[in-house]
Amino acid sequence: MTIRLICLDADDTLWHNMRHFNAAEDAFLAMLRPFAEAGVARAALEACEARNLPLYGYGAKGFTLSMIETAVELCGDRMRPGMIADLLAAGRDLLAHPVELLDDIDATLDALDSRGKLVLVTKGDLLHQEAKLAASGLGDRFAGVEIVSDKTAATFEKLFARHGVEPEEAIMAGDSMRSDILPSLAAGAWAAYVPQAGAWSHEHAAPPAAGDRFAELPSLAALPALIDRINVG
Repeated sequence: MTIRLICLDADDTLWHNMRHFNAAEDAFLAMLRPFAEAGVARAALEACEARNLPLYGYGAKGFTLSMIETAVELCGDRMRPGMIADLLAAGRDLLAHPVELLDDIDATLDALDSRGKLVLVTKGDLLHQEAKLAASGLGDRFAGVEIVSDKTAATFEKLFARHGVEPEEAIMAGDSMRSDILPSLAAGAWAAYVPQAGAWSHEHAAPPAAGDRFAELPSLAALPALIDRINVG
């Protein structure tokens, strides 16, 4: 068995992402402190986000709209002047923050590039994801870039066919059990879970049963060695 296609998630796999969403959420909770306890406000925001995902999809813009909607729900007529403007400013900060690569990404991509075709597989707002990829300076490292509305088994099946590989010749690495690991395994590929602190609750899921095609790694830097073990197995 030889891995020919190496698929990598972007947010919180190549660069920091959730720390910025968490900062925006902290600002949201601070604004709503006079109107709702933090736990209540956070739960309301999470419920609103889940409700809005089919309409807005993933990303900073949908998150900003969900913050505004939740504030209106919780504050009602008591909503102070300027709060919506403050929430919009928090949303703009999410869209404009600098892209900060995780440790050792360049060296890891160098090592992976010698082991197979690299494809970036990320979900969210097309314009924002393209902007982050451009700002990262990593765009030229990938033979393909797939920006999708969601990651499902069908997404990966079509991706593998498009790149001319069998599922067992592909591996997906990312920080989301729900979006990166489970659907790629369901499509027949290998999967490497690289968890990051502060992950969005929506991306949590029960891990798969122990099996030959799944591994949890301490960092993305451990992926080349995993691929080498697969290739000699």
